[in-house]
Amino acid sequence: MSTTTVGGPPGTAGRTKRWHKARRSLQGVSFILPNFLGFGLLTLGPVVALFYVSFTNWNVFGTARWIGLDNFTRLVGDRSFHRALLNTLYYSALHIPLTLALSLGLALLLNRKLRGVAFFRTAAFFPYITSIVAIAIAWNLLFSKDAGPLNQVLGLLGVDDPPGWTASSTWAMPAVIIVGVWREMGYYMLLFLAGLQTVPPELHEAARIDGATAWQRFRNVTLPCLRPTTFFVTVMLTIGSFKVFDLILVMTNGGPGQSTLVLSQYIYQKGLVENRFGYASAISVVLFALCMLVTVVQFAINRRRDA
Repeated sequence: MSTTTVGGPPGTAGRTKRWHKARRSLQGVSFILPNFLGFGLLTLGPVVALFYVSFTNWNVFGTARWIGLDNFTRLVGDRSFHRALLNTLYYSALHIPLTLALSLGLALLLNRKLRGVAFFRTAAFFPYITSIVAIAIAWNLLFSKDAGPLNQVLGLLGVDDPPGWTASSTWAMPAVIIVGVWREMGYYMLLFLAGLQTVPPELHEAARIDGATAWQRFRNVTLPCLRPTTFFVTVMLTIGSFKVFDLILVMTNGGPGQSTLVLSQYIYQKGLVENRFGYASAISVVLFALCMLVTVVQFAINRRRDA
């Protein structure tokens, strides 16, 4: 006696199941496709083009001519590139730890139940969303050697020869770092505040009962719980410090001389000012490799700590 499949010919149920599975897959792809198209056209495509252009001699008015590694070998003897690289490392070496420490300290201070704490959180975050041009102009007035309020205060404190700040090749970069830290610490403060909300209060209570001091509770309870947030903030700070551009462009324009010239501004000069897009792309590849190397090292260190 033969048997038949109820509800249709043999294999219908399997084909229907596969059709519903394919339909769900197409629906999922339709939701993420616009994002992938935007990523491909606006991010991945320009990055691939950047690597190609870095091996060419090209400006916007001609045809790209393949020259191999000539742009990169030229960087070896380019003193301006060396100065921009050292200035970028100098800025990052001070900007990253200072912003990290001050934003964490500010978050710890504003994580308490104080009167008006919402106002102070907003005030700390406000510089981050303020126009960079307005910030640069205001701080340049504060840093004025002769009429600036900052040097006037230093004079009242007994400093006979106050710094020239943005007019001095020695003090221009510290001045930019001060403004950069002041502008960005409010944003990273919010990230640390979010991380502090995840610290279980029971751990602090248990440590307090065991007689731990405030410093011991911070070192043994708060910091370990903040490790994911600290790692994220450090990575973002590192990438942002290596790519600093707008603040320096408006405050000092790379001067005096080349004392504040950084890689991003040097790319801008070679590409958009001198119309040497091949050479500017080679510098961009170096900056990309530098950011990638530091980020990979940070991920490796973080993974080793978690192991």
